[in-house]
Amino acid sequence: MNEESYLNAGYTLRSWFLTTDHKRIAILYFASLLFFFSIGGLAATAIRIELATPQADLVSSDMYNRLFTMHGVIMVWFFLIPSIPNTLGNFIVPLMIGARDLAFPRLNLLSWYLFILGGSVTLLAVAAGGIDTGWTFYTPFSTLYSNSYVAVAVTGVFISGFSSILTGLNFIVTIHRLRAPGLTWYRLPLFIWSLYATSVILVLATPVLAMTLVLIVVERLLGVGIFDPKIGGDPLLFQHLFWFYSHPAVYIMILPGMGVINELVSCFSRKAVFGYKFVAWASLAIAAVGFLVWGHHMFVSGQSLLASLVFSFMSFIVAVPSAIKVFNWTATLHKGSIRFDAPMLYALAFIGLFTIGGLTGLFLACLAYDVHATDTYFVVAHFHYIMVGGMVTAYFGGLHYWWPKITGRLYSEYWARIAAVLIFVGFNLTFFPQFILGAEGMPRRYHVYPPEFQLWNVLSSGGASILAIAYLLPLFYLAYSLFFGARAPANPWDAPGLEWQTPSPPPEFNFVSQPVVTRPPYQYTPDFHAEPQNA
Repeated sequence: MNEESYLNAGYTLRSWFLTTDHKRIAILYFASLLFFFSIGGLAATAIRIELATPQADLVSSDMYNRLFTMHGVIMVWFFLIPSIPNTLGNFIVPLMIGARDLAFPRLNLLSWYLFILGGSVTLLAVAAGGIDTGWTFYTPFSTLYSNSYVAVAVTGVFISGFSSILTGLNFIVTIHRLRAPGLTWYRLPLFIWSLYATSVILVLATPVLAMTLVLIVVERLLGVGIFDPKIGGDPLLFQHLFWFYSHPAVYIMILPGMGVINELVSCFSRKAVFGYKFVAWASLAIAAVGFLVWGHHMFVSGQSLLASLVFSFMSFIVAVPSAIKVFNWTATLHKGSIRFDAPMLYALAFIGLFTIGGLTGLFLACLAYDVHATDTYFVVAHFHYIMVGGMVTAYFGGLHYWWPKITGRLYSEYWARIAAVLIFVGFNLTFFPQFILGAEGMPRRYHVYPPEFQLWNVLSSGGASILAIAYLLPLFYLAYSLFFGARAPANPWDAPGLEWQTPSPPPEFNFVSQPVVTRPPYQYTPDFHAEPQNA
């Protein structure tokens, strides 16, 4: 690249590994997440191969436990939670608000090193023999009975939690203090509102998880009675503490995805997001109410019926702001000039899959049905429709949308559309049969099952094969675009956001002059043409 950009500001390893440029740190996160996604995906592949037949053909029961634990731990804490905030968020937030960088650049780099350290420690536990507790580390099994490397894995997750806290803190301060002149709260892109709500959850909820993980290690190594009833502990205490973090963590994963979808739906329908203020405040409402629903994970754990009724009610309430977003996206699409580019295909897939995932979540929020569905494949399907069908789809959509800005290159639109369609088809073929399996009573975490469940498992494993190929496709055509793709213009989508008012890829300090914002976001008209918002 002849033009000066963040990519050619230095070519040495030192210039990358000691950088404080938010854009380069986003690239470091992207490469790291690709690595962890591959490992988690390989574990999922082994699981689906094993489940293609009713009997144990590939691995033993103990190894199966370690496989699904590895899949869950790596995918949740080392891909789903950091994916959009730490890659797309890191790269785009300063550009979107007209800033030169995040508020604390050195803290940003430290968060990546903590993430790598936490991931390395967790992989050390995997390499040493694995973990067999499930990704939830439920007590007293994790503290008393498990003969795997629980303490090491817990330490890795504990370290990565500090990375999340630092990232959340950085975003909150940046959004408050570094906005461009004229960029009031109601002129902020909705992606920023979503990341702000996510950051609040990260800062408030993650310390609870950190404390809980410390208590696991204390009880396991020192024999202090915290969760083990034999020595005066309470196993339900662990579930309360764990889910107090882990259900808000669901919104840590999905809120950034919702933010991405706002940008995609608006851009490719050429309309302002319908009900902007409702969508913005819905993000904060999800963050707030999300702290009050953790007990729906414990309907069959022995908590009081009254508490279960309250948590059931709150679980229905949290669906309201999510529904507002879906309704408003649909209204935005109505009578829009819709273009079916690859990012838009991912956005439409997200809306459909997230809606199915959300509605089936209401099934599980219902006390009567949850008793039947708990610990069945119905829960697995619901979770993956939200996390994979929702978050991962949004991640791919955002990656394709901002790829020209990040790299300065255009990818093959033909192959990108094929990949988007294959991901949609493969995903539904993988996980929709699991709703049926769960409704019929097949328990999760079992690798040997009655033969009558085989048909649906074969369909699910076949869908997983398609999904694996579909996830590999972007790796090839995006990598190809880096070397042979056409040069991207500054604003290939003709979008009004500040991030499109800089060259592609952006210069080291983002803007030549300080931009001044004079209009609300998403101001598309039939004759709209984006113009720089510089003073």
